[in-house]
Amino acid sequence: MPDSLPERPSLPDRVRAAEVPGMRSLPTVLVGVLAVAALHFGRELLIPITLAVLLSFVLAPVVSGLRRLWLGRVPAVLLAALLALSGVLFVAGLMATQVAELTTEMPRYAYTMERKLDTLRGMTVDRIVAVLDRISGTLEETSPDPQTAPERAPSRAREAPPPLPVEVRQPEPTPLELTRRIVQPVLAPLANAAIVFVVAVFVLLQREDLRDRLIRLAGSSDLNRTTTALDDAARRLSRYFLTQLVINSAYGTVTGVALYLIDVPGALLWGTLAGLMRYVPFVGTPIAAAPPILLAAAVDPGWTMALLTAAWFLVGEAAMGQVVEPIAFGHSTGLSPVSVIIAAIFWSWLWGPIGLILAMPLTLCLVVLGRHVKRLAFLDVLLGDRPALTPPESFYQRMLAGDPDEALDQAEQLLRERPLSAYYDEVVMKGLQLAAADVARGALPAERLVPVRDAAHSVIADLADHAEVAAAPPPTKPAERKQPEPPSPKRTPEGPPPVLALPPGWTSPRAVLCVAGRGPLDEAAALMLAQLLGKHGLGAEVVPHEAVARDQTARLDVAGVAMVCICYLEITGSPAHLRYLLRRLRQRAPEARILVGLWPPEEAVLGDRELQATIGADGYAASLRDAVSACLEAARAAGTPAAGALAPAGK
Repeated sequence: MPDSLPERPSLPDRVRAAEVPGMRSLPTVLVGVLAVAALHFGRELLIPITLAVLLSFVLAPVVSGLRRLWLGRVPAVLLAALLALSGVLFVAGLMATQVAELTTEMPRYAYTMERKLDTLRGMTVDRIVAVLDRISGTLEETSPDPQTAPERAPSRAREAPPPLPVEVRQPEPTPLELTRRIVQPVLAPLANAAIVFVVAVFVLLQREDLRDRLIRLAGSSDLNRTTTALDDAARRLSRYFLTQLVINSAYGTVTGVALYLIDVPGALLWGTLAGLMRYVPFVGTPIAAAPPILLAAAVDPGWTMALLTAAWFLVGEAAMGQVVEPIAFGHSTGLSPVSVIIAAIFWSWLWGPIGLILAMPLTLCLVVLGRHVKRLAFLDVLLGDRPALTPPESFYQRMLAGDPDEALDQAEQLLRERPLSAYYDEVVMKGLQLAAADVARGALPAERLVPVRDAAHSVIADLADHAEVAAAPPPTKPAERKQPEPPSPKRTPEGPPPVLALPPGWTSPRAVLCVAGRGPLDEAAALMLAQLLGKHGLGAEVVPHEAVARDQTARLDVAGVAMVCICYLEITGSPAHLRYLLRRLRQRAPEARILVGLWPPEEAVLGDRELQATIGADGYAASLRDAVSACLEAARAAGTPAAGALAPAGK
């Protein structure tokens, strides 16, 4: 997971109410229904064109490689198509040869299979019939009215006369009829295959022209987005097909070798069939495994060969599905497991068996379009493998659901790659800002806000024992470069953060007061800051906003306070209450330095020197990490003879 997450835009001044779906969504629904209907009724035309386009994606890397060998476009395309056609004919010829060899041995295999079926029938069906006959005889012997048996005997003894044999003779077929019977079943597939190859050749020849036309249709005003979408689709499809071709070819080869070692007849045929059927999701491998298992049972007088064949398919498919494919396709496709199942069901219902084979690449194209076309973004959400919610949104959703345990589970996963301060800044703070935004627009009532706040406090308390990586030291000012640096103790990556040599006054329990703003969730920010300061050896205590109210500031205990940090999740402009709060704290603790943490980094105060001078704080921080660094810098400066001023935010 990346170390930085995309920042959310600031809240608008006026938030409009959510729109109720109405007639505006009706055209989109109608377009979707018409598209599905067109795909269904036009499948005879669309299936060959789709296969041709996908075949052009497969052959595009081959054409590019041939063009690097100083071949022209036309010779490279024709040679690539010829190689693909040769491969298809080779596989078809190999399978036909193996089928012809197996056909000659079928009578012997059928006799062995009949003997095994008779044995199984004697072990199962015959025994069940014998048991039922015994039970029936026992019931008849214990019947309360045996005189009725002779009355039923004559009716059972009656037998119908045997039927007369009838023989129907068909005339011998003429050579023309025999030719028609042989050619007609294969004529339609051959015609479709010819259409696919011809269209694929023309697509490869006119690839750049077709790309420009698609860009024109999508809108030439947005060349960047359209070009990115097309390049992404071509790259993903090419990678997917290449990876799947290598994996399926390797699986078919290994399966053929394994069946040859087991001595199953037609091992090359079954290996080729296993490799081809892996293009069919879910049911391809069971269909490919059934014929060799039955054939092994027919060839071997015992059951050893059939059991070994079944064991190989079980082990091989498990290894491919659980080890090889997750590694190979982990970065090749962007489909979620649920979307694969939905796509297989949808496309098989729409286009039949060929739709089941094309389900993965077609769904992948839809996901790519959803990632680059705004109106189709719902496709990426429904079918893509990216999380539906960002980490801040997921954290906020868990808080709304009152489930801090799942939020902790997410935190443990994210904390494997980042320090605690980064998790607080990038996930928790942004999630709390979402809650603050809902509070501002009235979408989060008070009765639901309290559980959210309590759940956030619970997560922060549970992360108190998590180790924190030391914050990067601030850049040394020119006037301080001659001062000796305090030694930093060594630490292991698993150990606690290094504790710098801090003045005694900064390690007392109330050295830093983390004052919560007057927002309902600002106390959570103060808790996180106090926790991080404690991990770096600074004494910190959280002060609720009620303790610094106008009538309570005089009672605030400031003994031993060296610094005051005011924490705000959401604040705009230069509010008067913040200026007056700083004025009261100045009067109460004149020696303490004051830092204002305004966690939205786009806050205007953080970049406006005039506003900063109006508010009157000694420093400003845009993140918890910046606040920790500012406090450490102030503590180190206080321990040197020439104490420096607190650096503003970003310095």
